[in-house]
Amino acid sequence: MSQDLRILVTGFGPFPGTPFNPTMPLVGRLARLRRPALDDVAIATHVFRVAYETVDRELPQLLATHRPHALLMFGLATRTPWLRIETRARNAATAIWPDLNGARMRKRSIASTAGARAFGPHVVRLLRAARATGIDARASRDAGCYLCNYLCWRAIEATRQEAGPRLAAFIHVPPLKRDGSAHVPGGITLEHLADAGEAMLLEMVKAARRARHAGLVPNSL
Repeated sequence: MSQDLRILVTGFGPFPGTPFNPTMPLVGRLARLRRPALDDVAIATHVFRVAYETVDRELPQLLATHRPHALLMFGLATRTPWLRIETRARNAATAIWPDLNGARMRKRSIASTAGARAFGPHVVRLLRAARATGIDARASRDAGCYLCNYLCWRAIEATRQEAGPRLAAFIHVPPLKRDGSAHVPGGITLEHLADAGEAMLLEMVKAARRARHAGLVPNSL
């Protein structure tokens, strides 16, 4: 395996009631980035189908294949007009909304343990990096109770494995029109998301380098 730093960037596909997910073109834009700061960085990308079974099956496969030092994940928040940098994963699930397979969570929690799991202090640096591009970005303590929060939980869980990534982060993006224009007048566009995504990716690379050498793993709340 190459000694290059390895980053896995993920998004989600469409889901019930939302036929277009802007994380798909965003992940594509980030995959094509060419910057001197990324010369020694191997960027792998993946778009998850919005299904619990898919996350449970494909996330371990991706980690085993790419062995990333960090995960940078994106999801869509349909009712939020700004960028949300999630600070934690809640031990919460919904039995109301089915995934694309028609499956529902049977319990209102993901695990038998209580509380939440934190991504770690590096997310504050991602927030600052995003804001520096001029985008409206805010910290969030609530990733919901659907697939985005579920992936957050599983990703933080993976950082606790000896061979897992050292860091993970999840960013919720606002809805866009299919052509990349803002969903609302004067709102965030795909270009805005690409600029902020690039800034956060570069900051994640810095954080991953530090964590790689220090062996740091985020703590739970």
